[in-house]
Formats: sequence, C-alpha cells, structure tokens
Amino acid sequence: MLEPSNNNELPVIPGKRYFAIGEVAELCAVKAHVLRYWEQEFPHLSPVKRRGNRRYYQRADVITIRQIRSLLYDQGYTIGGAKQQLSSVEAKDDISQYKQLIRQMIRELEEVLAVM
Repeated sequence: MLEPSNNNELPVIPGKRYFAIGEVAELCAVKAHVLRYWEQEFPHLSPVKRRGNRRYYQRADVITIRQIRSLLYDQGYTIGGAKQQLSSVEAKDDISQYKQLIRQMIRELEEVLAVM
C-alpha cells in the first residue's frame, strides 16, 4: 500500500482548496526545499503557480506527496524506484487516493462527532 506507515502521526489535511508550500511541508513532514526538488523529479506533482511564482498545492497533490514520502522514507525506495512504483500504480492511484480521502473524511467526521 502506498500510504505512509506513520500516516496517523501526520496532521489531518484541512478541507481547503489550495495549500501554500509551507502548509504542505507541515502536513507531510518534509521541508519546503524537498517539495521543490520532488516537483522536478516526479511529474505527478504540478502545483498551480500564481503571482510571484508562488506554489499552491491541491488536496490530491498533498496525498501524492504523502505517497512519495512513504515510498522514499518508510519503504526505502530510491527516487527512481519511487517513480517506477508510482507509474506502475497509476491505474490504482485514483483508487488509493479515494480510499485515503474516505479515511480522512471519516477521521474528520469522528472529530466533529467528538466535539458534539
């Protein structure tokens, strides 16, 4: 599975449309310069660039970054191996992203329920 083994330790992804690079760095527990490097290495990552070349990531980008992080840090893949792994699972990619989104929504709903 492509999810990080420490996914429960990563912060919940807020229900926003766009995230700044600093927010994504915190959400994925990686440094901003690592994200910029990964953009060059992984064609799957293509944040929207706006005024002043500022990057804005979407929720799917954050999930992809968490998958890349898992492949590299948790599963021990090299950059090349992680690229190959992501390419080989492109068909399954949508399914795993939806599953992760559903789990994320369940966690968020559980948090709302706990507040109520």
